[in-house]
Amino acid sequence: MELIKPQSNVLKVDPLDERKKIALVVPAFNESKNLRQFFREANKTTNNLGSYSWEFIFVNDGSSDNTWELIEDLAGADPRVKGVSLSRNFGKEISLTAGLEATTDADAVIFIDADLQHPPSLIVELVAQWECGYQIVATQREAIQYSLVREAGSRFFYYMLKHFSDLKIHAKATDFRLLDKEVLNILKTFEERTRFFRGLIDWMGFRKTIVTFSAPDRAQGKSTFSLSDLTRMAVNSFTTFSLLPLRITGWLGLTVVSLSLAVLFFMVITQFFFSQVFTPLAYFVVFNTLLFGVVLAALGLIALYIGHIHTEVIRRPLYIVQDKVGFNEDE
Repeated sequence: MELIKPQSNVLKVDPLDERKKIALVVPAFNESKNLRQFFREANKTTNNLGSYSWEFIFVNDGSSDNTWELIEDLAGADPRVKGVSLSRNFGKEISLTAGLEATTDADAVIFIDADLQHPPSLIVELVAQWECGYQIVATQREAIQYSLVREAGSRFFYYMLKHFSDLKIHAKATDFRLLDKEVLNILKTFEERTRFFRGLIDWMGFRKTIVTFSAPDRAQGKSTFSLSDLTRMAVNSFTTFSLLPLRITGWLGLTVVSLSLAVLFFMVITQFFFSQVFTPLAYFVVFNTLLFGVVLAALGLIALYIGHIHTEVIRRPLYIVQDKVGFNEDE
């Protein structure tokens, strides 16, 4: 099995190292084809930033291939590498949370994907912006190869979230971002189960800047984030940060009541002063159908929000760690 041999100067871990420590959190689900190349490029970039102490935390999100075995091999060859293996696939948002909570005494954390669509070379710019005083350094794609349906859905999602929620989120934002330790410590206190990770970060505020980049194609393999996964994340994110669907339901209800009263008034007037054009039964059937539609829509939306409440109340663990590698016994 091919292993990446780190430079000899990174194999020595000095417990009294006073350099700023930056941890890279890398969620990985069936990324065995990309891990070697990712670590090679990330290692090259971090070695060029030798004034910092680096740590790699890989989170195996229940992969069905040999992703975890590769992480174990990397950890065995380089003491900077740590691995967390979850008991099943919990999803990217939870993987990022698991990686966040696995960090210790880091001055900053960078979240980055293992498929190389988040260029490791951009780490240099993220760190530079952090040193300028920004506590959150986010990234935004300038261009990426999307299908027409996915592109239209992405634009609609960000438009709705930006204009009808408390979030000031930018279109084509990514999870590839650097967080200062002050932001990290507060983010670790968040307890909600239904998570939109970048939404939580943007909601927090702090001093923030954005670095743009062009996303390359995946190095190898296919994306494991399906259209259904994206749709589910969009719905969960919108209902987590916005009450607009419930407000729309209320407005629809008021509109139907107003129209019904107007039609009733019209029917009464035509009954006494003009010849009857439409029968009362016709009006009853049409508006009764509309009313039932509004009620059903309201029930569906209320059920969605109650579902979120249920998820929060039952208090299951966010994730289950099956195995760890590279950590000390007290970590």
